[in-house]
Order: sequence, then C-alpha cells, then structure tokens
Amino acid sequence: MASPCTTYHPSPGSPEDDSMILFSTSTSCSPAKESTITHSNSSSFNSSSPPPRQSSPDKTYELRIRNLSYTISPNGSIFSSLMKNSTKPKTTILKSVSFVAGCSGILAIVGPSGTGKSTLLRVISGRVSDKEFDPKSVYLNDHAITTPVQLRNICGYVAQEDNLLPLLTVKETLMFSAKFRLRGMSSKEREERVESLMQELGLDHVANNFVGDEENRGISGGERKRVSIGVDMIHDPPILLLDEPTSGLDSSSALQVIELLSSMAKTKQRTIVLSIHQPSYRILQYISNLLILSRGSVVHYGSLQSLEENISRMGYEIPIQLNPLEFAMEIISVLEKQEPHFKYQSCSYLRWEEAIIQDTANKEVIDQGKIGAVSNAHCSSLFEIAVLCSRFWKIIYRTKQLFLARTMQALVGGFGLGSVYIKMRNDEGAVAERLGLFAFSLSFLLSSTVEALPIYLQERRVIMKEASRGAYKISSYMIANTIIFLPFLFVVAILFAVPVYWIVGLNPSITAFVFFTFVVWVIVLMASSLVLFLSAISPDFISGNSLICTVLGAFFLFSGYFIPKECIPKYWLFMYYVSLYRYPLDALLTNEYWSLRHKCFTWNDENHSECLLTGNDVLKNRGLDKDTRWMNVGIMLAFFVFYRVICWLVLARKASKTTI
Repeated sequence: MASPCTTYHPSPGSPEDDSMILFSTSTSCSPAKESTITHSNSSSFNSSSPPPRQSSPDKTYELRIRNLSYTISPNGSIFSSLMKNSTKPKTTILKSVSFVAGCSGILAIVGPSGTGKSTLLRVISGRVSDKEFDPKSVYLNDHAITTPVQLRNICGYVAQEDNLLPLLTVKETLMFSAKFRLRGMSSKEREERVESLMQELGLDHVANNFVGDEENRGISGGERKRVSIGVDMIHDPPILLLDEPTSGLDSSSALQVIELLSSMAKTKQRTIVLSIHQPSYRILQYISNLLILSRGSVVHYGSLQSLEENISRMGYEIPIQLNPLEFAMEIISVLEKQEPHFKYQSCSYLRWEEAIIQDTANKEVIDQGKIGAVSNAHCSSLFEIAVLCSRFWKIIYRTKQLFLARTMQALVGGFGLGSVYIKMRNDEGAVAERLGLFAFSLSFLLSSTVEALPIYLQERRVIMKEASRGAYKISSYMIANTIIFLPFLFVVAILFAVPVYWIVGLNPSITAFVFFTFVVWVIVLMASSLVLFLSAISPDFISGNSLICTVLGAFFLFSGYFIPKECIPKYWLFMYYVSLYRYPLDALLTNEYWSLRHKCFTWNDENHSECLLTGNDVLKNRGLDKDTRWMNVGIMLAFFVFYRVICWLVLARKASKTTI
C-alpha cells in the first residue's frame, strides 16, 4: 500500500541545505492521476486530431537529479592566458539543483531569464562534454549515469529553435529523420511509424505542406513546433526534454503543444521535462510539478497547489488576477530565503539512501536506453549518402532562386560575352582580347557561385544538430553534396561554354572545345568548394559574402594577369601559387594556342614571308613553353578536393562541440 505524501524535514543539528533533500527509491512508474482541476475542452488541437493510440513502452524511466551544479570558465584572451596571476573566476550557472521527474507527467522548469533553465536541460540531456558532466548527480531508476552518451541514447531533446529545412514537407522531414534514426526498420515499418506519429502530433492534415520559415510560406508556428518535437520523438524515447516549446507561439498554439505533451505523457508513460516562460493558468493545469529556479538555485519544487500553500504560509495573498506562479515570480527574492525543507514540497520526496551502483546494473540502463536509438554499426555510409543525396536534391530543385539564377547567369553570361567579342580576329590585337575574355570569364564563373551561400548557411545548423546526435557522419554529407552538385554544375558549364565559345570564334577544334567546356566545369566546381568552405567558417551571410569577395579579389590580383610573377613582392609570392585564377587562365590560353602554335598571326608588312607572331610566341610570352593543360587541371581538381576536405574538418570539429 502506498505511503502517504510526506515532506522531509531535516533533523535537528543537521546542515539545512539542498543536499539533505533526498529521494524515494521506488523504480516503478504508473500513469499519473488525473488533475483535480477540470481540463478545458475548447482547444482546437483536441477537436481537430484523433486521440493517440494507447501503447506502453517496454521500460519507463524516473529521472532523479541530486545536487547538480554546473560552472563555466570564461574564455580569456591570449594575453591574459600568458599572465599567471590574471585568472578569471569561474561562473556558476547551477547550484546544487535536485528534483525527481517521474513518468506519465510533465515537470516544468520555470524562472526568470538567465537562471539556468536551458543549461539544466542541456546537462540532463547529455549535451555537455565528459569533463563537464558530474557522474554522481544524475540517476535513472536509481542507477547512476556516468557519461553524457548514456543520456543522449535515452533522452529526446527539442531545442528552443526550430532547426528544420523549410523546403521539405512535414512528412518528408519526419521520413528523413526516420531513415537516419530507425535504420533497423524496413521501409514499410518506417512509413507506418511516421504516419502514426503525424496522427499523434495532429499533423496528418498538413503532411504534404512545406515546413516553411520567415521567407518561405509554410505551416503555422505551432505546427512547426510539433514537427520539431516529432523529429526528436521518431525513435520513441522514454524521456523527452524540451527547451521552451511554447516560445514565440500565440496562446492557442502554446496550449495545443502542452496538451499534446500531456497526452503523450499519460498514454505512453513518458517522462517529460520542459522549460517554460510565464505559462497561462490553462497551461498550468497540464503540469504535474514545478521546479522554480532563481540564480541557478531551487526556490520551489512541487505542485502548483503546494506553491500556493507555501505562499499563503509566508503571509502573502495571491491577487485574483494572477495565478500562483506569476505571483511567485514577483516575490521570488523572498522565496529564495526560505528554509530548504520548504522549497521541496513534492510528494515523491522521501529519504533516499545512497547505494553502491554496480557496473552491471549501470550497463542495464544503457542497454535499455539504446532501444529504438540510432546504431551506426548496422548501416553503411552508402545508405547515409543515398538518403542525403535524395534530400539535398529536393532542396536544390525547390530552391527556385538558385536554380533559375545559376541557369540565367550562365546563359546571359555566355551570350553576353559572345556578343561583346563576336567573331574575334586572329591577329596580334586579338591576343590581348582573348586574354581579357578568359580573365573576365574566370572572374564571372568564380563569383557566380556566391548564390549557394544562403543554402549552405541555412543547412549548417540542421547539419550540426543531426550530425552531433549521430544521425549521419559529416563525411557522408560532404560526399552527397559533391554528388548532387557535379551534374548540376556540369549543366551550368555547358550553358555558358557553348554560346561564348562558338559566337566568339575560339579555336575551331572539337577537342579544344571539349577541353574548354571541361575546364569551365572544373572552375565552377572549384569555386563551389571554396564557397562551401567559407560558409563553414562564416557566422552569417554578410560576413560570408564579404569574405568570399575579399578572397576572390586577392586571388584575381595575384593571378599574373595584372602583375607579372616577376614583379610580385617576395612576401606576396605565395599568393601567386595558391590563386584559383592562375591555373585555369594558363589552361585556357594553352588550349587556345597550343594546336595553333605554328600558325602565324602577324606578318611583316614589307616582307610577307616573314612571320612576326606565332601561337608559340604568344605562349612563350606567358611563360607557357610546354603543354601544361592537364597539369593545371590536376591542380584545379586538387583545390576542389582540398577545400572540401578542410570544410569537412571544420564541420566535424563544430559538430563534436555542438550541444543543440
């Protein structure tokens, strides 16, 4: 028979701090009792979607946090790090936080801004490094959690921002998540899981609508939040953590989200912990317990009723226009001064005796937590690449601005340059014109890839989130990106090369034309790799665009077109060798004149038997006395690979440190 609800009071003479508040040792978890407050039936969510199917997970979890503290060290400058006596103090974010989150209910973490709500969720979801994690503060069903990986395997974590791809539909978003995280299932099983989840989330009526964002019209904010929840629920985690799921939503949408979470907690016996900012009275009806934080410390843990009783005990009367939580926020400084035993008013708080946790028992928790989680060992990288190729192609095809812009740029550039240099002569004056044509074509082709920067930046946060959670490897993304862009940029190269080559009247050899088209293709590939790399290190579009313009401008300056190699200062000579303009410019000139190196372009006016300028002379004036076309192409391909490799290293490094 269950024991009555009691509150632990410290014994006389014992230190009255939060560490003395201990826990119940019960490991079973039953569905929470219905709230004594009648729930409102006016919500549009309840009326528009069918009730979720009843199911019970194989194992339920009770999350216990005991004396959790968290501090961060400020990032000092290089100068301060060299000064031994200039050590900055660490900042304490959380101070001895303790609570219990049981299944079949919602625990809400509330408090003023900057009190550590998001940090607490990141810690208990395992989104911290091993050295920042305290192995003695987090327990699941009385078993200690020793590494953050164990929590990441068990907990689903929904960040405050909706990191979704706007040009995918709701169903596609959930299907791609299912493919990455439910690899052990067949295609039919994944399809059924997604259909069931959309019904549970009330999203089946918008399944084929685009997710959208500020620029692309899509689903509503509340529906987008439910999609974010679905992405992290696709593997059916027993514990779900959400960082301010109602932030930015109107009151109706916020109520729908909380109703949904309450329904999932009861019907599937999930453990749900969320942070929330100033919930309405109707939302509070769905919350089982409140954890109020102030300056990183607990000022109240218990039900809404216990909070109201605590406020009354202190001699305060709650105004009729405020709910108890709103009034608690106004007197939070007073609540901070309470004795510890008045701060912890939850019925689940009894004395919890510390036990010796066996390694075998701890392993049991890990193994159970891996049920439904991602197992990278069961799937090859080829599967990841195939899925990412499919997703990336959908995004590229649906980004009409990029698709049309690149196509129109290639056509307008090709026909425009052709009309300027139409039917170019083959004399001494035409040599400089051809060199100018090649130089401008290079500048045009290299700078035209900037349009892809917004797509890369938009994808980056989603990639960081998915890769950090083990959905796929960064290397798989880089390979998929390359596979999709190869044919797309090949079409762009043909659309530019065909009109400009034949309208201008360059070398009439078919072999020379094919090589010209191939070089144009490699140029845009090389440029796309550079943009991809710079997007990985740029914080936003403005910075990325400025960085790309600066780098391309420097490469053009030191290409040898404006300043000969002999005139470049020695300390800038390295720029001549790393310039992306130099090698394609030499390759195009060699391709134009190598097969014509014995052809005379200028004769002596007095003696027409004397040739003054041949194709060989043109090449020698540029220092191209050998056929280095393929060597230059090889160097260009090396640049293409090099920038993608360092982009992979940068993204992999960022993904390893990502906590979203």
